[in-house]
Amino acid sequence: MDTEKLTLTVDETAKCLGIGRNSAYEAIARGEIPVVKVGKRLLVPKVALERLLAAGQPKKNDANESR
Repeated sequence: MDTEKLTLTVDETAKCLGIGRNSAYEAIARGEIPVVKVGKRLLVPKVALERLLAAGQPKKNDANESR
């Protein structure tokens, strides 16, 4: 079984993107970074982040707008 994590925390995502933690949370609130909410935790799927970076521009995520 592959033990590689499928998601990143907001802190890990911020480090990968070279932005601050607060900027990452702001981008999530704007729907620019896709997230999955598990309980109170916000997790960023690696696949979604890779697609976002490959596209070169942020997309609005309807799931984030309901928060």
